[in-house]
Amino acid sequence: MLQVAITTDTAMPIEIGNSPDALFELGMIYSSGRLGVIDLIAAHKWFNLAAVRGRADAVALRREIAEMMSEAEVAQAQREARAWMTTH
Repeated sequence: MLQVAITTDTAMPIEIGNSPDALFELGMIYSSGRLGVIDLIAAHKWFNLAAVRGRADAVALRREIAEMMSEAEVAQAQREARAWMTTH
């Protein structure tokens, strides 16, 4: 039996960078654990990117997620968002 693991960080189409809705959906996926594990750092990153691209509702969700994170985790999420923006 073939087992394949695909992560959204490596399998994401280029067009997603222009879609605040797609970025928001990634925030929802990681904040809800739809992929099996809740990842607050990834959720914050994707909500942050969605907010930057114009999704106003992402701001409140990013803030809500940040309240559950340590300062170090928020800083890591912000670094990851900046890194993603430089490559997309």
